Amino acid sequence: MRDLAVELRKWHAADKDYAVATIIGVTGSAPRPPGAALAVDADGIVIGSISGGCVEGAVYELCREVLRTGQPVRETFGYSDDDAFAVGLTCGGKLEVFVQRITAVDRVAIEAMLRADEAVALIRSLETGAAMAIGSWWTVGAGFDEVVVAEARAVLDTGATGVREIGCGAGAVTVFVESYVPPPRMIVFGAIDFAAAVTRIGRFLGYHVTVCDARPVFATRARFPDADEVVVQWPHRYLARTQVDSRTVLCVLTHDAKFDIPLLEVALRLPVAYVGAMGSRRTHADRMAGLRAAGVTESELAQLHSPIGLDLGARTAEETAVSVAAEIIAVRRGGSTRPLTTSDGPIHRDLVPTW
Repeated sequence: MRDLAVELRKWHAADKDYAVATIIGVTGSAPRPPGAALAVDADGIVIGSISGGCVEGAVYELCREVLRTGQPVRETFGYSDDDAFAVGLTCGGKLEVFVQRITAVDRVAIEAMLRADEAVALIRSLETGAAMAIGSWWTVGAGFDEVVVAEARAVLDTGATGVREIGCGAGAVTVFVESYVPPPRMIVFGAIDFAAAVTRIGRFLGYHVTVCDARPVFATRARFPDADEVVVQWPHRYLARTQVDSRTVLCVLTHDAKFDIPLLEVALRLPVAYVGAMGSRRTHADRMAGLRAAGVTESELAQLHSPIGLDLGARTAEETAVSVAAEIIAVRRGGSTRPLTTSDGPIHRDLVPTW
């Protein structure tokens, strides 16, 4: 829902009534993941998307109906071979959608979620639509009991989004927990023209991008306006001290042994998602020899993507950045990197990042 933040906050400021339809479950191939939302106000204005067009009309009408009745609705949409005119997904998957009218209390919780600059989750009852926002130490909105809040915090810790059945018997509740975590980091080492292009595409993909180089004349904000931060430090020293996690991407573009070897010694021993290093075949061979001489093990070297990027025939800095981004996406999503025309399996393997 946070992708609708700008419009929803305007609606809140205007005290508008609206209904929101949220994907709470996906089976098979589908255009958008759990948490994607579409909202309709009392005037019929619509924002957002849940299917790229396949079922938007039907969901729009559901929102209008829920606005009229105030009663939340769960609906499943899937492709039907038996009825060519049925509302469904042409991609063959199934979506489960939850539609609710947003009350004044719900708006308080949603506003808190939209404004939060930390990891935050929105809990919603799939029976009543009651909503609560939770952060690391605070809660805002409906009064869910401590068991529900504790379960939702555990979900938030993993950054997951999905339906949870909490409790058992008559006291069981079904909630949808929608988690939002800070963007993953991309750290680009080497303040060169290729780095500027990689920074732009990293920002486009939703990373918090840092450019790091030991040379202050090159590592400047003017040269990297798309970076979230520009750091002037020796790369290996910066990497040893900065915070990384299992989603962090490291792009080593210096192709200079005095920077690369000590930096990759550190990088290949960190629990990060991806380490790539730029250079020719000869540079790669020399780099591998230098890393082995420095004591880097074969299992650690196996984590290195070098030369960085996929073979797209790239020549320019921008084309090279696309090849780097393509490799990062393939590693993240488990892609084969083959053209889709040469395969016949599902296009969307999964809808949850592998890191």
